[in-house]
This record gives sequence, structure tokens and C-alpha cells, in this order.
Amino acid sequence: MSASEPVRIEIPELGVTSDVMDLGLQSDGSMEVPPGAYPAGWYTGAPTPGELGPAIIAAHVDWNGEPGVFYEIDKLEPGDDVIIRREDGSTAVFKVDRVDQYPKDEFPTDTVYGNIDHAGLRLITCGGDFDDDENSYVDNIVVYASLGR
Repeated sequence: MSASEPVRIEIPELGVTSDVMDLGLQSDGSMEVPPGAYPAGWYTGAPTPGELGPAIIAAHVDWNGEPGVFYEIDKLEPGDDVIIRREDGSTAVFKVDRVDQYPKDEFPTDTVYGNIDHAGLRLITCGGDFDDDENSYVDNIVVYASLGR
């Protein structure tokens, strides 16, 4: 598909619908995160959903006790749909390939952000146990999906 920014994400299996905002990089080089439980955010340094390569959408699992966009993302299974509505009016439908969980200090940056030979999608959120001292989850959940075939 040609380049077109995402404006909405839908995950029918989870009953998720959210607008999508732009995300860039923070001063330390890490990706920005959305400012609250909603909306989800697209990393503008990656391909747009449907283009060749891994499009990246991040959202919170929860925020100040409120379920976030990706609250139940760890329940997705291979074959589930992730629907991206694009600015040009087109729709990119991705199929989940797998869901992985990684300790934050072992995040596989190259696997998540690296070049791939197809139109892919990565959904990223926090997960695992919550560390009260750090006020943060100890893991990341990454959903790997491919443009419907």
C-alpha cells in the first residue's frame, strides 16, 4: 500500500476502537508514549501501516487505574484481526502472527523495529508484573502482525 498515516485502530476480538496520534522520539532517543489511556500512537519514524516494513503503534495497558487501549492485548491470538483506518480512506487489515513478552531490559529492538520483507505491524505496550518502586511494569508486550494475505 502507498503511504498514508493511520487515524484509527480497531481490534474486534477485544472490542478496541481508538483514534491514533503521532509519536516521535524523546530527547534520550526512546519513543514517545501517548499522554494517557487513550488514544493509541503511531511512531512517525516507521512506515505507515500497510507500507513495506514494520509500522509501530504503541498504547498504554492502563493509566491511573483506567484500562488503556491495549488493556487486554496479551489475549490476542494468531489469526486475530487488527484493522487500521488510514488518512486516505483506505483500510489495512493485519493478521496477528504472534504475541511475545520481554523484560524491558531485554527488549529486542532490532526484531521489533528492523527491516522486514512485508508490510507488518507491531503493537507495543507494557505488561508483566507492576514494580511499585519504579511505578512501571517490568515487561513489554509486543504483538507481531502481517498485512492480510
